[in-house]
Amino acid sequence: MANRRDFLKGCLASGGAAAAALAPEPACARDNLQQPPDALGLLYDSTLCVGCQACVAACKHVNENPAEFRTIDHLWDSPLDTTGHTFNVIKVYSSGTGEVKNAETNGFAFMKTSCMHCADPSCVSACPVSAMQKDPVTGIVSYDPDACFGCRYCVAACAFGIPKYQYDSPTGRIGKCELCRHRHKDGHYSACAEVCPTGATLFGRTSDLLVEAKRRLALKPGATTKIPRGRLPYSDAAAEKASTWRKEPDQHYEAQMATYLQHVYGETEYGSTQVLKLSAVSFEKLGMPDLPPQSSASKSETIQHTLYQGMVMPVALLVGMTYVAKRNVVHDEDASEGGQS
Repeated sequence: MANRRDFLKGCLASGGAAAAALAPEPACARDNLQQPPDALGLLYDSTLCVGCQACVAACKHVNENPAEFRTIDHLWDSPLDTTGHTFNVIKVYSSGTGEVKNAETNGFAFMKTSCMHCADPSCVSACPVSAMQKDPVTGIVSYDPDACFGCRYCVAACAFGIPKYQYDSPTGRIGKCELCRHRHKDGHYSACAEVCPTGATLFGRTSDLLVEAKRRLALKPGATTKIPRGRLPYSDAAAEKASTWRKEPDQHYEAQMATYLQHVYGETEYGSTQVLKLSAVSFEKLGMPDLPPQSSASKSETIQHTLYQGMVMPVALLVGMTYVAKRNVVHDEDASEGGQS
């Protein structure tokens, strides 16, 4: 055991020395990848959500996902978090008496949990077989089960904990929100936004959704305004004309503005995301991670490319192992002398 441990230590030490000698200049971390100009996403306004979970049921229906129970009698489909068969859930925050909506103290608030469709997604970067891909036009992070072999690197890489493995699948599959991309060709959009009765979840182009989010933040608390429901129309006529979605009449919901946190979650977090969020309660208390503006993919890819540039790391490791192996070889004459003594 000791000899093997010494051998491994020697390999690492020698390999490290060789890598230091062969390594190129350290590379600077690449910039975050940017969203496509016509990136599609969602705006979720926690202050407008009433927790009806119509979005959860609609998501299950259009994706043909089975019910998941947490009660003994199996009467209710009530998953506590996203799973391989539940791509969208509504969670609730409660404090003290829980009497006041959208209040951190003695209040409650809702939070929608689903894929954020990052501009620079870690799951895509981590996937070794391109089963996770980001559409160059819509920016939607999609999953190809035919390419996937179940390594679950995407599960480990996601800062939001979204891709989930379907352990009941004999072939190994991942489940996650794909913004109902399979319905776009029929003139539909994300089912969660289609069915939301209050406009808490809104579908559209991310750049337009950001404008709408900032419009709400600029309104005075208590002011009444019209909240668009379902789909936010494109802001330019050319893009609207090219759209395959149904031209539905404008739908609005009259709402009083809450006292928002002056922050659009997803505008800068993790290199930006195509799903944006508004809230009156701390995003961390609502379960959203506090993330830096730099994506982890930009850092991890830089490290990988530096180590493997010119095959430096594999060559260095081979050199180290060869050196240690030769140093520990017992020649025939030495073995004979040792046996005679």
